[in-house]
Amino acid sequence: MATRQLDNNGVPREFRPSLTHPFYFIRQGLYKGILSKSGALKGRLLDFGCGSKPYRSLFDVEEYIGVDYYNEGHPHDNEQIDFFYDGKKLPFCDQNFDSVLCSEVFEHVFNLDEALAEINRVLKTDGRILITCPFVWNEHEVPHDYARYTRFALEDILKRAGFEIMEFSKSGNFILVIHQEWVLYFKLLLQKKSRKFFLFRWLYKVFFVFLPNLTGSVLNALLPENDSLYLNNIVLARKVRQKQ
Repeated sequence: MATRQLDNNGVPREFRPSLTHPFYFIRQGLYKGILSKSGALKGRLLDFGCGSKPYRSLFDVEEYIGVDYYNEGHPHDNEQIDFFYDGKKLPFCDQNFDSVLCSEVFEHVFNLDEALAEINRVLKTDGRILITCPFVWNEHEVPHDYARYTRFALEDILKRAGFEIMEFSKSGNFILVIHQEWVLYFKLLLQKKSRKFFLFRWLYKVFFVFLPNLTGSVLNALLPENDSLYLNNIVLARKVRQKQ
């Protein structure tokens, strides 16, 4: 297995990529959003839907425990999962954690109310939960891709589950969404073909990844911002009551 390259904060480079990466805008936005709120999570932390725990190094906590759910749309080869969730009950006692991270998971949970009730159960009162989930993205991990959420939907869902939103932010905006989806479209169309020939691979990376990412970055700096279309929700909430 190849050694993963890490940035200065210990995050794998593919989760804080350069302009030559097809997921540049969405992953840079997630990285910055999680980093900005990571200090709010303390003590014993549960990473719900942990996968390879790409953001683990951003958290200064006493214990970091990862739990995930097996499905055929997302193989867990070489991932760092400590416990598996059966979709019904988390394998932990009540009020066992001080904080929870749940990044890019909500859209894959069909029974989200039940999952949040379990997170509420294992989280201490006044414990924090940091959530990211997409607003604009293509279907992925098919067929386990069930929803996209606005801030207003998340506020209602979390309130019913016994949580209160403390901070909310968006990653991306109209300009960045347009350029990210452009790059994503050509990734799905051309990337497999480009692997066969070096010249084609080079042309693909320059003209369909690097230049659109660069153009998006420049236009984003020059044009007025409009974030009514955006890539991801980034939510910091706290548990205010035990879910009955």
